[in-house]
Amino acid sequence: MGNAPLDARLTTLLDEFEERLVESAVASSPFVTEAARHIIAAGGKRFRPLLVFLSAHFGDEADHEDLMRAAQVMELTHVASLYHDDVMDDADLRRGAPSANRLWGNSVAILVGDFLFARASTTVAELGVEYVMLQAETFSRLVQGQIAETKGPAEGEDPLAHYIQVIADKTGSLIAASARFGGMVSGASDEVLTALANFGEEIGLVFQLSDDLIDITSTTTGKTPGTDLREGVPTLPVLMLRAENDPADAALLRLIDGDLTSDPALEAALQGLREHPVMGRAKAEVERHADIARAHLAPLPDGEAKDALLQVSADLVNRTT
Repeated sequence: MGNAPLDARLTTLLDEFEERLVESAVASSPFVTEAARHIIAAGGKRFRPLLVFLSAHFGDEADHEDLMRAAQVMELTHVASLYHDDVMDDADLRRGAPSANRLWGNSVAILVGDFLFARASTTVAELGVEYVMLQAETFSRLVQGQIAETKGPAEGEDPLAHYIQVIADKTGSLIAASARFGGMVSGASDEVLTALANFGEEIGLVFQLSDDLIDITSTTTGKTPGTDLREGVPTLPVLMLRAENDPADAALLRLIDGDLTSDPALEAALQGLREHPVMGRAKAEVERHADIARAHLAPLPDGEAKDALLQVSADLVNRTT
């Protein structure tokens, strides 16, 4: 975060959190424990717990146990959804390791996701009814976003608007809940809670949309460049290219819509996108959402935590991994 004392406190919290997260995946069966820890052990940015910890600075000093519980609920919900996502996407890899569905089959992966959702539910119940309601509402949005993504846009619906709503539900909702949970455990005011949730929702869009650009522009990420492109997953640059409907882009779109199973074909499509002005327009759209996110922070008091959230928004726009 560029603030040494804050960085040290966050590192201490995240180190403790990591130990608790691993423990929360322990089951009565060694096999279930192994499977439930599989994605956790593969690592991750722990972005949602980080937001919980930062957002807790905007009220009174939070109870330490409640703070840890709030972070666990958010990350367990996220990790559980990844098990289900990998089944839906028929994924081979998750965070550079074989996906759970590849190792143990779809049924086990789904049930392990359910187990982790149950662990999150047990933990959130210790926080109180308001937290349970928010987690349930967030889970509802996650599921509806996945269904909308699976079903695709309705006839006559704008595919780009449909995609933005999907990622708002699948990604933005949980990040918004993370920010709100942090404020709640510190007793922040309703105005602050609303500001934090709105920031989280918008920064969730930035998180996913920047990932869309990384899939095309980066060659140093944890996943193979062009993974989404090869699998036909809608991403911001391709959706914008289609929406612009410029005849000059017909050849590139045919290439994108063609058979990308071979590496040369995929590289040609990637190179065509990298050299296209749509990438600049897509980056500007990511920056626009980041500006909206920053605007939501206006009601928050100035200080190291607000500065850190502003830094988060800038880092997400410019991230390369």
